[in-house]
Parts: sequence; C-alpha cells; structure tokens
Amino acid sequence: MRSWLCIFMLLSILFASVASADEALDPEATLRIIVQANAERDLATMSKYMSHDADAVGYTIDGHKYVGWPALAADMRNEFDSVVKLELPITYLHFWSKGDIAWFAMELDYIRYTSPSDLTQRMVLPLRETGVLERRDGGWILVAWHESTRQPDTGMGSALADTATLLHRTSDSRTVATNGVDLSGEWEVTEIEDNKLYRATLDSNGNGPYTWQGGQFSTTSFNDRRWQGTWKQTGNDREGAFEIILSEDGTQAKGIWWYVRVGTRENIPPRQHGGSYLWKRLTPPPAAP
Repeated sequence: MRSWLCIFMLLSILFASVASADEALDPEATLRIIVQANAERDLATMSKYMSHDADAVGYTIDGHKYVGWPALAADMRNEFDSVVKLELPITYLHFWSKGDIAWFAMELDYIRYTSPSDLTQRMVLPLRETGVLERRDGGWILVAWHESTRQPDTGMGSALADTATLLHRTSDSRTVATNGVDLSGEWEVTEIEDNKLYRATLDSNGNGPYTWQGGQFSTTSFNDRRWQGTWKQTGNDREGAFEIILSEDGTQAKGIWWYVRVGTRENIPPRQHGGSYLWKRLTPPPAAP
C-alpha cells in the first residue's frame, strides 16, 4: 500500500510540473518552440502555437504572402519533404509586451540540407523577422509575422571569386563534361518556395533557354548524378547558379539555386540567397548509346 501511495504522489508531482511548465510559457519561449519545431520539421507543434484565423497574414522572402493557416501549412509540408535536414540558429532576439500582446524582432539563419549523402552541401538563408503574439486562453499564439533576407556579416570574398569563375566557365569553353549522360529534352522547372513554374529546353550538354525572363541554363559539370550549372535572366538582369541531383531513372532532379548578381549588385554571397528546385522531365530520357 505504501509503495502505491509513493508512486501516486510521484505521478501527481510529475503531472503538476508538466502542467505548470506549459502554463509558464512566455512569448519568447513560445516563439523559440515554433522555431525549433520548424527545424525539426514538426508541423503539428508549429500548428499548435500559430494562428489558424482565416484572415491571419504572414509574409516571407520575396514578398510572398500567406493568408490563413492552410496555405502556409501546404508550403511547409513541401519544404519539409524537399530537405533532409534543417537548422535555424537564432542569432538575435528581442521582445516587447503590453498586456495580452507581445511583439519581437529576430535574426536567424535558415540552413537547408538537401543531400543525404553529403551534409557539407548546404544553403544558408540569413533572415530577419518581426511578428506579433497574442495571449489566448492562457497561452501565446503567433498571429502575424514578416520575414525577409538580411545581409550576412561574414566576408565571402573567396567564395564570390569561385562563383564568378563558375559563371563564366561555360562562355569561355564549349566543352562540358557530362560523363556521357544526355541531358536533352523538355524540363518542367519549379521554384518551390515561390511556386513558380516554367519550362526549359536543353541540349545533350544541359544548355538551353527557359520560359522565364528570357532565361538561359548552362551546365558546368555533371558527375555521379550531381548536376551543376548557372542561370541568367536578361529580362530582369539577374544571374546565379544551381546544384541539383538527378534521379536514378533520369526523370527528375531536386536541389537548390542561388543568386550571384541582381542588376548592379554583385556582392551577393553564393548559396545564401535563393531557394529550392524541382525539375521534371516532360520527354522520355534519351536511350543510352
């Protein structure tokens, strides 16, 4: 009887501690839970602490706007499916509050890993965010947020030089080693974050135009299904590079793209401002010789 009483008392203390810990969540702790859940690709936890109001508004990079939870949740699922790992270290966070309202300014790095076999390959998006939380039913809910890219603080001189070399490699030499793989055909290209869709028409070496802003893809290397190259858009005067992994059957590819120049701005750190690619082949892969 005494042992059962001890167990009951221990369980009561445990449940009371958990309940009090949950009730003690302040706005900052709530926001940190949301960020951690994002890193862990835990949509259920994010849903618990984010507004489901039909008119809730959030803004992400490139001015993309979300109204309501379903639209955001759908894109988050796509993002979680397109990566193998996420990291979101917070580098700065400050809160203000008044009554049942709290608001914040935050800086963090959104780090995406897309290759399960090589975690040294990553894309870093330096972000800054502001938002508002409201106390509802004793807890805090994120009801509005806005995020944009920020200029990283670290110097990237050597990396910029490497990318500049990559950008001009194709124009300097017409020989591109694709190790006998024929990349020709019609490709449907999706920029996942912006849900932007266009078509590319490529030759056997992976070079050709695409139907967005007078775009042109140029392949610089292809090795063991890792496909690297550059892109250039004359319509809006931008250029950058990409790295995707071709599926074993040659019908689709997934990876990342990034900017290196926008207009006259040429000091954009490579692999840090861009997004995710999904390529689908619309024509059958050419038969191997």
